[in-house]
Amino acid sequence: MAGPIPMETDTARAPQRPMRADARRNHDRLVGVARTSFAEHGTDASLEDIARQAGVGIGTLYRHFPNRHALMNAVFQDALCSLLARSRELAAAETPCQALVDWLGAIITHAGEYRGLARALMSASQDETSALAQCHLPLREAGAGLLRRAQESGSVRADVSIGDLLQLTNAIALAAEQSPDDPQLAERLLRLTLRGLK
Repeated sequence: MAGPIPMETDTARAPQRPMRADARRNHDRLVGVARTSFAEHGTDASLEDIARQAGVGIGTLYRHFPNRHALMNAVFQDALCSLLARSRELAAAETPCQALVDWLGAIITHAGEYRGLARALMSASQDETSALAQCHLPLREAGAGLLRRAQESGSVRADVSIGDLLQLTNAIALAAEQSPDDPQLAERLLRLTLRGLK
């Protein structure tokens, strides 16, 4: 059981002060332990266990991360930066459709590293108040640029939206998560989906 989720208050929206050194250490320990725990046990891993392994109480975890999605957002910032950097690299690719496919494949690979992440990202795409929207929205913007180039080149239909593509990508990651004995499933499903986009 995850424990109570603190309510957001007006003070939570006030400009943040720099963290004290001990608070920063606790924050960093929690993120490191959560990253390992999510990789081993999935994103539904016990928050109490994460706090205990980080050497803090559950109240300290909730002071830093008011809910599971906030902790997930912190854990996935490095991967988000990598995916955004990859989208910038692919933005000038000679084959815009292949660039889009490569980038969507990178998202599927990332989602596959953490059981439950694809499902969480799918739900966050419908809830802009979710802390995971901080991951979803920049990905959506980056993907929209790659999709636009592919559409302008004539290699992807004009009626395809980035929202639909990201949902399909997360659905493929979720299907692959459910079939760990078929490591090629995600790639096959992505290629099958993209045939319908042309």
